[in-house]
Order: sequence, then structure tokens, then C-alpha cells
Amino acid sequence: MSSPDTLTARAAELAHTWSARRVVLAHADASGSADGAGGGLARALDLHGIGALGASLADGERIELIDADQTVVLTRHGASGALRVSWTDGPTYEQRVSLPAPLAAASAPQTGPVAPVAPLGRPVPDPAAAIADLSAPLAVRKGQLYPLGDCPAEQREGIVPAVTIQQLGDPSFARDHGVKAAYVAGAMAGGIASVELVRAMAEAGYLAFFGSGGLPIERVEAALQELSSSLGSRPWGCNLLHNPAEPAMEDQTVDLLLAHGCHRVSASAFMTLTPAIVRYRAAGLKRGANGEVLETTAIFAKVSRPEVASRFLEPAPKSILDGLVAAGRITEDQARMALSVPLARDITAEADSGGHTDQRPLPVLLPLLIQLRDSLSARHGYARPPRIGAAGGLGDPRSIHAAFEMGAAYVLTGSINQACIEAGTSVRVKVMLSEAGMADVGTGPAPDMFELGAHVQVLSKGTMYAQRARRLHDLYRSYDGIDALPAKVRARLEQRLFRRTLDDIWADTRSYWAERDPAEVERAERDPKHHMALIFRWYLGMTSRWARTGDTDRVRDFQIWCGPSMGLFNAWATHTPFADLAQRRVADVADALLEGAARLRRVSVARAHGLSVRG
Repeated sequence: MSSPDTLTARAAELAHTWSARRVVLAHADASGSADGAGGGLARALDLHGIGALGASLADGERIELIDADQTVVLTRHGASGALRVSWTDGPTYEQRVSLPAPLAAASAPQTGPVAPVAPLGRPVPDPAAAIADLSAPLAVRKGQLYPLGDCPAEQREGIVPAVTIQQLGDPSFARDHGVKAAYVAGAMAGGIASVELVRAMAEAGYLAFFGSGGLPIERVEAALQELSSSLGSRPWGCNLLHNPAEPAMEDQTVDLLLAHGCHRVSASAFMTLTPAIVRYRAAGLKRGANGEVLETTAIFAKVSRPEVASRFLEPAPKSILDGLVAAGRITEDQARMALSVPLARDITAEADSGGHTDQRPLPVLLPLLIQLRDSLSARHGYARPPRIGAAGGLGDPRSIHAAFEMGAAYVLTGSINQACIEAGTSVRVKVMLSEAGMADVGTGPAPDMFELGAHVQVLSKGTMYAQRARRLHDLYRSYDGIDALPAKVRARLEQRLFRRTLDDIWADTRSYWAERDPAEVERAERDPKHHMALIFRWYLGMTSRWARTGDTDRVRDFQIWCGPSMGLFNAWATHTPFADLAQRRVADVADALLEGAARLRRVSVARAHGLSVRG
């Protein structure tokens, strides 16, 4: 028990610390008191808080602080205290308060002067700037932010922790793929997601996919060779585009992917599973030293419908695996292993994106796929459930932050990367994209799925691809072949759209298909409707090539895959260095978006503690 002399000495110290006119400190039957200058008790309480006063008391001690305008009495009972505050010309109120642990000076017998309560520093002058410093943790107290070291622990009401971009998304993503953050640059077909773009991302510690869709197989092989040799063990991937019109292309592409050690594939536009995509997955399965399944190939499946997602979330179909075993494409053990793991470890919820898209809303699609993942993982007893990522409409830090907060394991960007320096498209296209707004997009028939009526989302500002491609599809549906077209319609097509006779176009088209797939020529010569489709697909295919090469005579025909995120990115970039096209480097864009999202996570924490902070 403290002696009266000890209590008196401590009372003198407390009178000084709390700027009170008089302090009375009591414990059991002993007490001590001391006078001070007074006049500052109210301000001291506001600065230090009741928690700091409670920390100066041992269990069972009672302190009374008296000043000109108020009296404060606090009695400590373990981890709480009874508080009474009386105002000279006002009310009195009482309440129970939680208290921090006693300081050593209070809990031990006192033999000398008590150490004063640690002083409180100044709040940060600019909360937004303080939160933007991601590496600096902050303390919350009485609606203000303080540098963590300037606010004693007993006075903190909360903490805004430091946040790194590595903390965004599912931590297993970075670990499994060997990257620094859960951010992916998606595969943009035609080589727009170029070797240079993939290399720049890999060297910066990110994952990117080469856009092989629509390229000749020779160009795909050259790209795979270059990436494999130049990047070594750094992570990278390649696109595998579903091609119902040319299934042999899928098989040839998978051959190259496996031959050149491409361990990651972005599977796009798959409505059903094919032997090619299943073979890629199964061929990468091996047994470990203890018989466990080792996965050396990974599929990122871009999907916009739950029924398609379920095919990738489940193990590969046994019927396809049996067919591959019978054909000698995989071993029986690989087929058995494939039945024990999901076909894809990473499922990308593709919302309102550029190119092939169903324009689904991300706030609906992403939660649906997460629920589906959880259900199927429980059904199949997966030890490691697949991850669900987000894509489509992601063009600024807020949208990236929102995707992570909705549960996305990773984010994938596409449209916004086309305007970056490394993108494999023309300067003219990059300028057009940099001037796009949110609403400057439309849809038109997809070249690779023209007959099926599938559409792609494209830039509409400055180009008429969407309207002209829809006109060709209307003609395809309305007439049985080229020879059935009215003379005026045919003449208009030749003069305005093709700028050559349709007979000349067919001659070039026939030569192309005779080398690539002679069966297409044979079918076209039997079927006038297919003959028409191949001619119209010549135009649709050329429009993206004209865009990539920047053919100034064909600007109005440019097919530029683009989603509304491009307009969002441009609006955000206005206030950043990326307003200058020359500054848009793909890895720098990734860094800036993730750092912005990390800042917004800190804003959310601060708001949860009751602070009004600009987001």
C-alpha cells in the first residue's frame, strides 16, 4: 500500500501534468494532496484523454482533480473506472470507462517522483497527405490523426496501419505465381499485348499474358521463343483463344505452349471445353516425391457466366480425358490426377470489358462466382479452392479498390494498357484511346464468331466499325450468298467498304484459306452462305490490322477493342503524369493504380474510426 508521503509526491507530479489547481490522490486509508498552478485541466484532458489519467492510477486508487471551472474524480477498479465530471456552472455526469493497464509508476510502490504521462504530439496537418504515405502508420484520437509515435498507446482510439500493394488481394496469388502483387495485364489479341508489354511487366514483378489470338502460328511461336529465352524464370503467360471455326489452331497453339515452357495460359472466349485446353492442363500434372499432385501449368479462365465458370471450377470432364489418353496425348496417371484438381486455379470474372464481352455488371458477377466457387470447392473437397479475380471496368484506383473489397483475389486490366507505350498497336490508336470517354464505346460483330452473331465491344469515337460490321451481319442474315445481293448493295460495298471488287477479295481469301485450311475453301465452294461469310470476315479481320498498323486511309474502319474503363482511366489520368501519353508505361500504370487502391484502403480504415477523410 502506498504511504501518504508517496501519494503526496505523486499528487504533486499529477497536478503539474494535468495543470490542475489541486489534486487529491487516495488509496485505502491513505491519501495525499498537492496544489498546482491550475487553469489548464480542461485542455489537458482534451489533449491526453481519460485513458492517460487512468494509466497513472493503481488498482483501487482514487484521484480528484480540481480546477476553477470543473472537478474530475476517477476511481480505478481493475481494467475499468468510475468517472465523475462536475462543472462549476453546469451539470455533473457519471459513467463507467475502460482504462489501459497502469503504468509502472502507478502499479509499483512509489519511492520517488512519478514519471509524467508520455506527452501527446501534434496531429498531422494534412490527413489526406498523411494517409497517402502508405508506409507510415497513424494513430486515431478524438477525430484526429497523429503519427503513431506521437500518440501514446494509452491514448489511441485506433490505428490506421501501413499498407503495401502486396497486401491487396489474395496473398496466395503472389506466392503461387512468383509476382509482387495481385495485378495482371490481360491478353489483348493480335499482339496488342506485345512481347515488349509482357517483358516490361515481368521485369517489374507483375504477370502479363501475350495476346496470341488472331496471329499466324509462326508469329505465336516466335513470341514464345523470345519470351522464354529472355525472361528465364520470371512469370509470364500467353493467350489461348477459343476458335470454334478452326479447332486445329487451338491444338497447334497448345503444342507450342508446352514445347516452349509457357506455364500460364489465359483461356478466353470459351463457351464449352475443348480437348486442347484440357490437354494443356493435364500435361502439366506430375507426381511429387510422396505421390502428391504437382501442377506445373496454370489456366486463367476469363468467364462472364456462372455456367461457363463451373466448367473451369470443376475437374476436367472424364470423357475428354479418356479421349486424350486413347489418342496418346496424355498418360493415364495424368488423367487420374486431372480428376482430383480444378481445371483452372484462377477464374477471372470478366465484366464490362473490351473485345469479347457479355457486358455483365461486376458487382453482380463477382459475388456470384465467389459463391459458386465456394459451393463447388466444398463438393469436390478441394484442399486449395480456386481464386476468383476481377476484370472489366477497372480503370482507376477506386474501381481497383472496390474489386478487392468485394473479394477479388486479383485484378486484371486490358483496355487501359492499349494506350501504353509497350502496346503493340499504332500511335494513332493510342491517341484515339487517350481521348475516349466512358460512353465512347459500342458493339459490333466479332470477326472470329461472325456466323454465330457474337459481338465485341469497340471504340466508337472516331471510327464506324460497329455500324459497318453490323451492316455486313444484317446482309449475311438476309441473303443466301454474294450473288443474291442486289446490284446496288454490292456496288456500294465494293466502293465504300471493301474498295475492291468482291471477286478480288474472294481470290485473296481463297488463297489464304487454301494454305491455312483447305476444308474452308471446299465448304465455301459448296455453300454460298459460307462463301459470303468468309468474304465479310476478310473485312472484319482487316479492320483490326489497319488499326494496329495505323493505316491513315482506313481510320473510319478501325476495329479497336475497348471497354468503358478507358474513359474512366483517362478522367483519372488527367491529374497524373499519365495525362501525357509518353508517360504511360504499363508497369508504372500498375504501380500507380495499386498504390492508389492501397491509399483508399487506409481511407476506409480511417472512416471506420469515425474520421471524415477525403477519398
